[in-house]
Amino acid sequence: MDTTQATKTWIITGASSGLGRALAEAALEAGDRVVGTARRPERLDALKARYEDQLLAVQHDVRDAEGAVAVVAHAIEMFGAVDVLVNNAGVGQVGAAEEVTDAELRDMLNQHLFGPAAYVRAVLPGMRETRSGAIVQVSSQGGRRSFPAVGSYSAGKFALEGWSEALAGEVAPFGIRVLIVEPSRFRTQFNANDVLRTATRNTVYDEVIGAVRANMAGADGIQEGDPARAAAVIRRMLNEPDAPLRLALGAEAVKNLTAVHQRDLADLLRWAELSKSADFPGMKPAARAF
Repeated sequence: MDTTQATKTWIITGASSGLGRALAEAALEAGDRVVGTARRPERLDALKARYEDQLLAVQHDVRDAEGAVAVVAHAIEMFGAVDVLVNNAGVGQVGAAEEVTDAELRDMLNQHLFGPAAYVRAVLPGMRETRSGAIVQVSSQGGRRSFPAVGSYSAGKFALEGWSEALAGEVAPFGIRVLIVEPSRFRTQFNANDVLRTATRNTVYDEVIGAVRANMAGADGIQEGDPARAAAVIRRMLNEPDAPLRLALGAEAVKNLTAVHQRDLADLLRWAELSKSADFPGMKPAARAF
């Protein structure tokens, strides 16, 4: 899609702060219309005062998957269509696998998979009809790599990326683009004490993940990523005809994801012959259309 032509309507979840707010401000400044969701929509009052009818602030918790349908219907009623969906809302969680409860793990999946999936299903009929549109899935460098203490968060982001990769192939014939954004640490409220979730501590893991806990909490306010610059990069990427499916965002993401891909490729090649020996003798890989 081309964000430089015609007036677009965006739905941006989690639009009251961080990257979501930066994207909302960039879209509004360009003359587009934004439906911004937030658990506390009054935090969008300043933008509403500045841009008036261009902005529709809607109270919605992304974990309420059924509510996504009503948000999309309201957006279409007000503005006629949805051209860009940005699934941005989400929070982090710190805790070892043994510390994180089933309810806390499910909450991460509701935040980062089921909620975004509900929004995608709701916007697709309209996008298919116009044979245009863009879906931006805000993942994380933690959607391609994980480490001790962030397993529950990464579980949601890994799931979102796998689901979105399949989605991209399904909707491309209808002129709909999917962009998976993998940010590193940006100066948002993600690491704030009242936002970042922490599982009940089990001291047996202190030596394993104590440093991670401290690092995550200590990053608030000193993250190297600039949300406004990130918003500009995402908008530019939506105009690139040869844009990739995945976009690493921030120098740390580029560095870490490069190392992950190199490590994984090295492991694959090192054990390739043993891996192939699991097939029936003489068999060749089946030809597939995908």
